[in-house]
Amino acid sequence: MAGTGVRKQRAAQTETELKAAAVRVFARVGYLNAKITDITAEAGRATGSFYQHFPSKEKLLEALLADLLAIGDEGALAAGHSDDFSDRAAIRWHVEQFWTVYRRHRVVMTALRQAAIVDPQFDRVQREMLEPDLQHLAQHMAKAAPSADPLVLASVFQLTVMSFADTWIDKLPDDQAIETLTSFLYGGIAG
Repeated sequence: MAGTGVRKQRAAQTETELKAAAVRVFARVGYLNAKITDITAEAGRATGSFYQHFPSKEKLLEALLADLLAIGDEGALAAGHSDDFSDRAAIRWHVEQFWTVYRRHRVVMTALRQAAIVDPQFDRVQREMLEPDLQHLAQHMAKAAPSADPLVLASVFQLTVMSFADTWIDKLPDDQAIETLTSFLYGGIAG
């Protein structure tokens, strides 16, 4: 029994190390230029160990996205979360949460975008993985703007925040970016 627990712990450690190594490699050469051998060398692991955890580089990226979604789920349980998007503070809270995660995990966010552009299958999987978050936002929108299609509004919200972050993350101070984006979205939702 103890041997099984140790093996599971080692496997989890290797998986964590491979993910961290992948992020470092993506930061250096980009997702599209990263090779599995680059990732395993960065992690100090044999190439075969990669395939014990991930069947492909895309599956590793899916695991990184799942980690980001788990962070988002934790955030949704945090104090200050409100689903009343008629309240500017609720929108600001959501924008700030996204901005903070984006800033902290920018390399993964960029890798996700790169993979989705070149791989329609990955784009589909990513959209499926993001669907629960989109539905969560749509529930917020339904309360704030009952006469509009909440899924459409949620999509606009999500795409606006992503595009804005892609463009301005290094060009504006965080507070200014969050305030600008919040004001824009609040004005659009409130009409």
